[in-house]
Order: sequence, then structure tokens, then C-alpha cells
Amino acid sequence: MATAKRLKTVGSALGFAAMLAGCSQIGVGGPPAGPNEAMMAAPLAPVQSKSLTPAASTSIGSGPTKVALILPLTQNGASSGVGTALRNAAELAYTESGSNDLTILVKDDRGTPDGARDATQAAVNEGAELILGPLFANSVREAARVAKGAGRPVIGYSTDTSAASNGVYLLSFLIENYVDRIVDYAAQQGKKSFAALVPENDYGNVALAEFQAAAAKRGVRVEAIERYTPGQSAAAVQRIAGDLPRIDALFIPEQADAMAGVAQALTANGIDSHKVQILGTGVWNDARVLKLPALQGAWFATPENTGFNAFAGRYRAKYGADPTRIATLAYDSVSLVAALTRTQGASRFNENILTNSSGFNGADGVFRFRPDGLNERGLAVLQINNGAATTVSPAPRTFSATASTQ
Repeated sequence: MATAKRLKTVGSALGFAAMLAGCSQIGVGGPPAGPNEAMMAAPLAPVQSKSLTPAASTSIGSGPTKVALILPLTQNGASSGVGTALRNAAELAYTESGSNDLTILVKDDRGTPDGARDATQAAVNEGAELILGPLFANSVREAARVAKGAGRPVIGYSTDTSAASNGVYLLSFLIENYVDRIVDYAAQQGKKSFAALVPENDYGNVALAEFQAAAAKRGVRVEAIERYTPGQSAAAVQRIAGDLPRIDALFIPEQADAMAGVAQALTANGIDSHKVQILGTGVWNDARVLKLPALQGAWFATPENTGFNAFAGRYRAKYGADPTRIATLAYDSVSLVAALTRTQGASRFNENILTNSSGFNGADGVFRFRPDGLNERGLAVLQINNGAATTVSPAPRTFSATASTQ
């Protein structure tokens, strides 16, 4: 089935056809050669897949409507596997859409803000009506400065929410969405007294701020917050253990590669995941985390697996390698613009279309853009048991018809 026929608004507000193919989680490509923010909130830790050579062509398709795709196809003079995987995913989406209305102008920003600025200006000069990408926050900011000056919207791939604004939308996996979903679910299950064990790094800072806001919004108590230097959690866990009689949920926004040390400290201090509910984020959807004895019974929020796996299977069949986990960002954004181009006429990229409150269904489930540029995603809650993750709360298939104003 063509991608444009898979993509749809979740309600009837736009009324165009069908949704993106469903997909699930398999291997992912290596991390970016430059800043690591692209992987910071991705649902899986990376594994290695072979590097692919960027295509020589500078465009995909030949239709009358032009959009730009700005990616780090090279970094420090070398080919970027992440940039190439994003470009390939965009090409796959275009091919599956069956579109003959669209031209995608592919531009290399070289992984730098200056490159993003120059690439955006070149795309605008060539008639691009909308900018997809870039990947990194500073590059999104530079692209947005040029695009806004020309009255063009941006759908960026950065996880840094400070890069978002009206007309500059982020499609990425935002830490805030994970935190909101897991706190909300825990509160729905009767958890009332929370504690947080948080690394002193960028991921921890963002997660903690959202955790405190989410707890206040839902009226649950935060009994204790302990911070620790990454890799040195033992003392903080020991202090948390002293609060056990007062807490029934413990939030740990830590990366997968650091969770073995944290889990060891939990066990050493008698923190039993069957007595206090341990909570995490989408980066725990990783075999290294799922096998840890201290985390059996833990809950975490993540996109459902089915969509990415189907996408990855088609990608592997076409390109002979596994996609990076974030490749669905390019796939979904190209699928979206192809469907909007086909169905929405001259208003296709207007703000009221892009921020439609019903949202859109993509490879990683339902999503919608807020007027402030952030996104909301429908996430599942999974529970770790016997070294595997099972769904305890499915991802929603629709949004409320009321637009978010958060």
C-alpha cells in the first residue's frame, strides 16, 4: 500500500487517506559522529550497522511542489551513517507514497550550524516551501532563522526543545513525552508518593524538570530527589533507600549503558522492584536493561514496537542494512508532506494544517505538533519481566479533538 495512503489525520478534520505502515524495534545504526543529542531520547540504544555511501543525487522526485531535506550527510569531511540512513528513509517514504507531486531537495549541512544556514538559504532560493531537518539543535536554529525570514515552516529532528517555536516544529522523540506518560500511568495505578534518582547531565536535567511539573499537575507527592555524578550512583541510591517507607514509585531517567551500575546499587541497598515501582523512559527498551534482575517489574514509556519493525524490514530489503532508530523521523516527515501535498492544495503547509489537533499516524504511532513547535506522541507503557518487555498500557490510537496548549 502506498505511504500516502497509509498516512492520515487521526480524526476526520483533514479527511485524507490512510496511515503509515506499522513498524517495530530491531537493530539500530551507530550514533552520530558529531553531537549525540540525536540519540539522547531515542527509544533504543544504538548497535552497529554498515555505513552506507550517500547518494550522489541532490533531489528525490520531480514534482512541482518543492520541500528541502537538510541532513548531516557528511561530518568532518567523512560520510555520516546517520545522515545517510535519514536520506534513505526519506527516499523509501517517497517511493512508497507513489507521489508525483513532490520534489525533495536534499542538502548536506555538514553537521554544522553554518552549513545548515547555507543549505536552507539555497533551498529557499530553489523554491522550497517547507524545510525538513536539520538534525542538531544549533543547526535547527540557524535553518529556522533563514526559513522564518522567508515565511517557510520547519519540521526539525532535534531533541532540544529550546530549538522549537511557532513555525519550527520538532518531530523527534522528546524526553518530556516519556516522562509525562510514565508519571501519568503510575498515578493512574494508584502511586502517590514518588522519588527520583537522577544523573547530573543534560538528559537528567530535562527529565527532572518535566518530572516535577508532571507530578505537580497530577497531584502526586515527590518525597525525595537524589542527584549523582554519572557512573557514581551508589551514595545517591543509599540515600534513596532511607526513604523507602515513604515512597511507592522511584523514577530513574538514566541511559541504557549506565543502568547496570545503577541496578547493582539498587540491589546492594535492598530496593526491590516488586515493593517499590521503578519507572523509566524509552531509552530502556534495550536488551542491556531488560536483562537486569533489579529492574524486573519496572515500567517505562516508549513507542510501540510494531511500527518500527515493519519499516526496518522494508528498509533492510531495499538498502541491505539496518536503519538508525531515528530514521523514522525522515520517513514520517516525508510521508506527511507527500500526503499533504496530494490532498491539501495551496494550504498544505499552513499552520492550521500542520497543527491539526487530531494529529497524524506515523511509523512510531500517533503524533501531533503543538503551536509552540513541540510534539505530542502516543506512547505505550511496557513492563520488564523475565528479560523481556510486555505492554501493560497500549499507546493511544487517537488524540482528543482539543488541541494541546501546553
